[in-house]
Amino acid sequence: MSRIRIKIAGESGAGLLSAGEIVTRALKNMGFYIVADREYPSLIKAICGSCFRINASTEEIFSLDEEIDIMLTINRSSMYEYFDDLKKGSVWVHGYERLSGINDLLKKAEKRGVREVHSYAREIAFANGGSILMINMVLIGMLWKAMGFEYKYIASEVKEQFKSKPVLLAIDLKCLKAGYDSAEKQLEFAKPKKKTKTILLNGNKALALGGIHAGVRAYFAYPMSPSSSILTYFANYARKTGCVVKQAEDEITVANMTLGAMHMGTRALAATSGGGFDLMTETVSLAGIIETPLVLIIAQRPGPGTGLPTWTAQGDLNLAIFSSHGEFPKVVIAVSNPTDCFDLIQHALNIAEKYQCVVIVLTEKVIAETNSTVPPFKQKKIPIERGLVTGKALQKLKNSDRYKITKNGISKRWLPGKSKAYYFANGDEHWEDGSLTEEAKESGEMYAKRVRKIETIRKALPEPEIIGPKKAKISFVGWGNSKNVMLDIVQKNKDVNYLHFNYVWPLRENLLKKFFANNKNVNLIECNATGQFGSLVEAAVHQKFKKKLLKANGRPFFTEDVENFIKKNK
Repeated sequence: MSRIRIKIAGESGAGLLSAGEIVTRALKNMGFYIVADREYPSLIKAICGSCFRINASTEEIFSLDEEIDIMLTINRSSMYEYFDDLKKGSVWVHGYERLSGINDLLKKAEKRGVREVHSYAREIAFANGGSILMINMVLIGMLWKAMGFEYKYIASEVKEQFKSKPVLLAIDLKCLKAGYDSAEKQLEFAKPKKKTKTILLNGNKALALGGIHAGVRAYFAYPMSPSSSILTYFANYARKTGCVVKQAEDEITVANMTLGAMHMGTRALAATSGGGFDLMTETVSLAGIIETPLVLIIAQRPGPGTGLPTWTAQGDLNLAIFSSHGEFPKVVIAVSNPTDCFDLIQHALNIAEKYQCVVIVLTEKVIAETNSTVPPFKQKKIPIERGLVTGKALQKLKNSDRYKITKNGISKRWLPGKSKAYYFANGDEHWEDGSLTEEAKESGEMYAKRVRKIETIRKALPEPEIIGPKKAKISFVGWGNSKNVMLDIVQKNKDVNYLHFNYVWPLRENLLKKFFANNKNVNLIECNATGQFGSLVEAAVHQKFKKKLLKANGRPFFTEDVENFIKKNK
């Protein structure tokens, strides 16, 4: 097998997360390419419904398969929750001691051709000086042996995980080794010939690193999943970078602090989810009229309301594009993987400052929290562009330069106090120096000036990217996390191509129209119920998609979703 598909299932609080992280890192350090994501309920502690998916391959991979080769269940409830995921030939690892209580599952497993790997995990843990909390160490050892891998790799990661607790570490290693010795090899996987030069991280950490790299020195947030860990990452690096990190009392305050910091010259950033962004929209509109840069991240999860707060979606595109009252330029950028996160957040900050506009960066739960292997980030390749008047040019400024009527809609911007020239920045309509006006002529000219920036920005944004051949038997158009599953599909199928948008709004239309002209079976792929991006595309090209592959149950696209769609529609 070239791809290993693992599921570790159990109660929250039973060592599921640490088990998943240890196995993921061990596989990465062996040289595998990794995609790993945790599925969990929104309740802090639940009886069941939590699992860790890991796909590993000797070849580069970008998304998850829904099928699994081997499943580890930590407790009884997880056995019943996930048993149907086991197919013929798959392996089931568990350590449940009351076998009479799961007799129905054991019969089903035998009938279905599922191979069982069982040891009395609690007895083994206790016999080696451990507690009930160390059952997961026994089970990890059993899992690792069943996959046929050398003990030293998993032992090394356990040592790394618990190195700060040497007394417990010694017991953990005993439990791990006892579990490993109690199991037998069940699967044969191709192993990497050499270690890959990759880093393993999730999208939220990559966004934080990209922001810091781009000069962000003020980060504001109110915790809201799945954006919350961005706040943690910025806080972890605050002392080294000198970044001011503040948890505000609500998202309204967050947006205003971010806008105020940018107005005064500090590169600032904030992140939230859809419900939090709802509260930010008045500040977004204020940024539009005072033409002050503002960059906000929306980490999408399914709504409406609280919805599914720990699951994924692409349902907030229309929110990002059309939110806030009035008409003003706004750029919407969508990330797909850690590399995109690191690079595109830097471009977002540059665009916001260069064009004095609002930029919304869309990510998704599955991007935010999925750990995947990517090449090491290329640093200092994206210059920081502040778009500010500096140096001797500050002496020549006039008050009226700040909002001067220009053909491209862009006026000069300087930081308050850096020049003798001054201006007013407030939420009422104004004339070139910011002084208030309600005159028809001046109001109309200023409104038109701001709106002209939309076309200026549209022409400057990069075109979308064609993945695969220019012409194909079946084609797809999408954005966000759709890119990852399509990379895997195109890699395996030469008859498929995919047009991917990083810069979602304003929509670039030239390559899009050519793509429709060159391909006759063009389909939409989008993780929402109504095809929000598809509606924008159809309006731009004046054509309909052949079909729409949509998904709106909180789960991402798996490779099987696309493969099955292709079989039916090719």
